Amino acid sequence: MTVKISRLELTPSDMRRRAAGTKDAAVVRRMLAIALLLEGGSRELAARQSGMERQTLRDWVHRYNAEGIVGLFDRPHGGGAARKLTAAQERELAAWVRSGPDRETDGVVRWRRGDLSRKIARMFGVHLHERSVGKLLHRLGFRHLSVRPRHPQADSSAQQAHKKFAALVADAIPPEACGKPLELWWQDEARIGQQGSLTYIWAEQGTRPPAPRDQRYDWAYIFGAVCPVRGVGAALVLPEANAEAMNLHLVEISRHVTPGAHAVVLLDGAGWHRLGGLLHLPHNISLLHLPPYSPELNPVENIWQFLRQNFLSNRVYDSYDAIVDACCAAWNALIVLPDRIRSITQRSWAVAVNP
Repeated sequence: MTVKISRLELTPSDMRRRAAGTKDAAVVRRMLAIALLLEGGSRELAARQSGMERQTLRDWVHRYNAEGIVGLFDRPHGGGAARKLTAAQERELAAWVRSGPDRETDGVVRWRRGDLSRKIARMFGVHLHERSVGKLLHRLGFRHLSVRPRHPQADSSAQQAHKKFAALVADAIPPEACGKPLELWWQDEARIGQQGSLTYIWAEQGTRPPAPRDQRYDWAYIFGAVCPVRGVGAALVLPEANAEAMNLHLVEISRHVTPGAHAVVLLDGAGWHRLGGLLHLPHNISLLHLPPYSPELNPVENIWQFLRQNFLSNRVYDSYDAIVDACCAAWNALIVLPDRIRSITQRSWAVAVNP
C-alpha cells in the first residue's frame, strides 16, 4: 500500500529536476523517494531504492505534506551543548595562554591541552577533555604554532628600549633638526632567492603536500623601510648587502620623507648599518640602532613575513632577473595598501615625541 501524498503541485519529473539541482545527498534521496511515490510506486520499493526504512520514508512524506519541498531539508540545529566556562573564565584562560605557564607553580615550561585541562579543573571546578580544550583554544583565536628562537638577553634589551624609546629618538636627532616635524621609519633587509623558504598551506588533514623548492643558489636583497604613521614605504632590490647598497637605500628613503620633516630611521646593528666613515647620511635622516638580540623590536620583520607568506614562498625562480621581478611585484603589491602597512608595523610603545 502506498503512502498518501496530499501535495500534487510537483510532478515526478519536477521532483527529479529539483533533486538534480540539490547538493545535499540526503535531501536528494528523499526527493527521489517522493518522486517514486508520486508515480504510484510502493513505499517498500521507494524506501529500498532510496536507502531508508519504510517508517523513515513515512515521516518524510508527512513533512512533505505539511511543508512542501522545504520540509525535505534538515532543520537548523539548536546550537549544541551549552558552554561550560563563563565568558569571564574564558578570558582568564586566554590570559594564561598569552602569559605562558609559571614553571614553579604550574610545573611545565609550555602549555599542553592536558595541562590546561587540569588547571581549569583546579581553578574553576570544570572538567574538560583535552579535545574540548583544543576546540576552546581554537575558538578563542589560538593556534598550535612553532616558536621563534630568542636570545636570553632579548627580554632586558626590549624592556629597556620600550622604556627609553622617546629619549633614544630625541638623542638621535642632530641639533640643526630640532623643531622640525619628526617622522619615524623602520628599515631592514631580506634575502630572497632560489633557495627560498617554504610556508604553511591549507591541505587535507593527515597529508603532507609537496611544494617546490629550488636547489640552486642565486638571490637578491630587498632593502625596505616603512613609516607606520603615514603608511608609506621606500625600497630597493639590490644584488648585495653592503655599505654601498645601504647608501643607495638611504637616498631612496630621503626622497620619501615629508618635505621639511626630519626622519629617524630605526634599524638593527648589521655591519653595513654602522657609520664607520662609509655611510653618507642625507640631510633629513638620522639613524637610531636598535639594541642587540632584539629583532622582534623591528616591525619590518613582520613585513617580510607577510611578503613571503603571500607572494614569495613555495616558488622556483628561473634566473636572477626573475627574482628581482618577484621582489618588485611583492613590494609594489604591499605599498598600495597603506592601511595594511599601518596594521603590521605600528607599535603602541613607538610614539615619536618632538624634542
